[in-house]
Amino acid sequence: MTDTPILHVDMDAFYASVALRERPDLVDQPVVVGGSGRGVVLAANYVARRYGVRSALPMTRVRRMCPHVVVIEPDYATFTSVSASVMETFREVTPVVEAVSLDEAFLDVRGSTRRLGPPEGIAERLRSTIHDEQGITCSVGVAASVSVAKLASRQAKPDGVIVVPPAAVTSFLHPLDVGELYGVGEKTQALLHRFGLLTVGDLAHTPLRTLQRAVGDHLGRELHHLAWGTDRSELTPRAGPHEPERSMGADETFGRDTDDREVIVRELLRLSARVASRMRSAEVAGRTITLKVRFADFTTITRSRTLPEATDVTVEIHRAVTRLYDALGLQRARLRLVGVRVEGLVPRATVHRQLVLGEPERGWADADRAVDRATRRFGSAAVRPASLV
Repeated sequence: MTDTPILHVDMDAFYASVALRERPDLVDQPVVVGGSGRGVVLAANYVARRYGVRSALPMTRVRRMCPHVVVIEPDYATFTSVSASVMETFREVTPVVEAVSLDEAFLDVRGSTRRLGPPEGIAERLRSTIHDEQGITCSVGVAASVSVAKLASRQAKPDGVIVVPPAAVTSFLHPLDVGELYGVGEKTQALLHRFGLLTVGDLAHTPLRTLQRAVGDHLGRELHHLAWGTDRSELTPRAGPHEPERSMGADETFGRDTDDREVIVRELLRLSARVASRMRSAEVAGRTITLKVRFADFTTITRSRTLPEATDVTVEIHRAVTRLYDALGLQRARLRLVGVRVEGLVPRATVHRQLVLGEPERGWADADRAVDRATRRFGSAAVRPASLV
């Protein structure tokens, strides 16, 4: 049996890489994927990262850091489709796939080595297949535990493989800053630094009881296992994009704060169409529709409504969020951002709509699917609601 059965596979700059497949002329230029105006960065390619650009940065700051940056609008339907194909590639290797997000997953390959060879060979096979079939690259960490595999894939970026056998775990982990450990955020890092625990080695050689008195029993024990690479090695198969997520949503920051209902409702329509398209690509539908609004002072509120039946129809989602907006009575309140989210997703095949007497044979659901077919063939700008033209 192999002593490094856990693979962490992480796509390299996933959203940017997918967006650049259709724009090879931009490969050597700094590119970010995200909203225009005052939106934020969803992803940055490695050229942009040399300028300090990272995900979640405000676009206004990015333009100051890198004035010649190229901004590409996100195409969520394509991202979801590519992710689904990648996850299917993983499942051809092993049924034990724990999807973390659209662009990364842990794989347990201990049941696949007899058929496919050692874990390092499986990692190279995955990299080659994903590059050939999807036109993007990925990095893979191979280890005996989840956290070490995650750190290994991070150090393998971009487009590499790093194997950390059990005998090399301490030499791999202990020189690192404690903030590098999987799951350790800025607050925990700062707390550990205050106690003089700067490296993973410092943390590992602190007696467990001393560590627990400093940070608490549960966190102390968890940090102790992370520092020695003895955290979990068993995976929980978790749904990928072809299996229903709990929710899907999208939001947009306005170019300038607005209280114009017509502008706000039009933006809600655009977001509803984006979310509904992603749902149809993933073959899911949902009943609970949520509106998010953020005011000029950054105060944010949400309101939800549960429909009688699950839907993936743009018009129905837009109607629900518009009613939620109108019910807030915000005629004079200037908004910075609006968002739309559909929750409680279920497989579309399980939804059976109740027929209404006199309802036409063809309706908005058929129109949406016709739009989907047109945009897949001619691009996202081929067909759109008249009010968005």
